[in-house]
Amino acid sequence: MNPDYLKLINAAKSKKKENKKFLKRLKLRPPRNLDEITNNLHDHAFEHIDCLKCANCCKTTGPRLVNRDIDRLANHFHIRPSEFTEKFLRTDEDSDYVFKTMPCPFSKEDNYCSVYENRPNACQQYPHTQQKNIVQKLGITYLNSMICPAVAEVIEGLKDIFNN
Repeated sequence: MNPDYLKLINAAKSKKKENKKFLKRLKLRPPRNLDEITNNLHDHAFEHIDCLKCANCCKTTGPRLVNRDIDRLANHFHIRPSEFTEKFLRTDEDSDYVFKTMPCPFSKEDNYCSVYENRPNACQQYPHTQQKNIVQKLGITYLNSMICPAVAEVIEGLKDIFNN
């Protein structure tokens, strides 16, 4: 992983309490333009952060797969959904389907995704900082800040703006 990305992730980990407190306060009193500001910070972060030089999400965090994802991936491999489920998935403690193993079984050595066009919806939307109603995603944003350097940077940007 790029050393600068690792610094951002480690900084987020070292600021866990601070960030959790900040996001909790932001959730209680969200500014009207929070979505716009977060989206701008997201865009700015991804101007210089390259997912293919990181892929920490693919290495450490498995997505929740829903039936649409399973059907799409089974179709990709030309197998039945039940075969796909048996081969690649397990049920977690929340009764959700997740990959049996991590890193992601479809992540290649060069960090490219071998099923990119058919990847699970959770992967398509990751890291969730570019969505509407971001206030509803602040909990997952907090967790993702310790996985994704872009999210760590977004939170620092939010703190710079709203801690003044």
